[in-house]
Amino acid sequence: MARKKAGLLISVLFAASTILGGCGTADKGKDNKENAGEGAPAEEEKGFSLAMVTDMGGIDDKSFNQLTWEGIKEFAKENNLKEGEGGYAYLQSTSDADYAPNLNKLVRSGYKLVFGVGYLVTDAISEIADQKPDAQFAIIDSVVEKPNVASLTFKEHEGSFLTGVVAGLTTKTNKIGFVGGVESPLIEKFESGFRAGVKAANPNATVEVQYAGSFTKADSGKQIAASMYASGIDIIYHASGGTGNGIFSEAKDLKTKDPNRELWVIGVDKDQALEHGNEVTLTSMVKRVDTAVQDLAKRTMEGDFPGGQVLEYGLDVDGVGIADSKENLSDEVLKAVDDWKQKIVNGDIKVPHTRAEYDKFEV
Repeated sequence: MARKKAGLLISVLFAASTILGGCGTADKGKDNKENAGEGAPAEEEKGFSLAMVTDMGGIDDKSFNQLTWEGIKEFAKENNLKEGEGGYAYLQSTSDADYAPNLNKLVRSGYKLVFGVGYLVTDAISEIADQKPDAQFAIIDSVVEKPNVASLTFKEHEGSFLTGVVAGLTTKTNKIGFVGGVESPLIEKFESGFRAGVKAANPNATVEVQYAGSFTKADSGKQIAASMYASGIDIIYHASGGTGNGIFSEAKDLKTKDPNRELWVIGVDKDQALEHGNEVTLTSMVKRVDTAVQDLAKRTMEGDFPGGQVLEYGLDVDGVGIADSKENLSDEVLKAVDDWKQKIVNGDIKVPHTRAEYDKFEV
């Protein structure tokens, strides 16, 4: 009798565990803010899986988070991974308080490689990396010096230099604008490289610099753009995430009022002509975040996780550059871009990545 009761108890426990295990897959919910659930502990997971935590820009920011997600999805497609627990997923952050809990949740759910997107996630990655020394993390656009963190960075100043060349050779008013999101060493790289490119291509042009104080306020971007265009600026380069959507909106509104007016926006991170059209998008400074994500995921899956290393992608490996949409660029401009790119790759030109370096920059 005791043996029968024991067998019955084991059967009940097995059935219960099966039911509970089936509850581990997350429901995306109506707001679609997350698609990763609380799964089994990491040591029970089989195969390779990866996930990401967004910054406050969100998964559909038409910029950095979106590029990371696209890279993860492409890697998943090539390796037959399914969306959800045990495959690939993301958690969206709506405030900085979400970063650490989201990272921790993905680790507990068993994902083998967890990406944090943007420098705003730096402190959280550092914190959770210490708490979970056996987990593998990657930080994009920042550096975390931990043995279980790979840091993916880009030479944004080099790509921005090329967009500065484009702006300097295209402007009709010799008045150009730069709009940053949150003032920081990272965005200073965009600013300094861009200003250097304008200076190299057109010493007579000036660049007005403004910061919106946010990467998510399109209304602020629209207001700044309105002021800049009203002052005679005809080209604005933005490095401001979702705030830049307001810049594009203002340019489109002004173009609608006066179709003959020449004014432009230079996009960032990805080819923003695909989102905003060629009517006002002159070019974009692209960062091959998607390619970098796929490269790191492949290395990690093959057992070559570069923990503790900083991987930097520049013009020499086409980690940065100008977008493929070139309809609005003349042959003269394209040739100049190629010439300056080669000088940078060859080491003939050192592009400044700080304001102090820009002040000393000479061609």
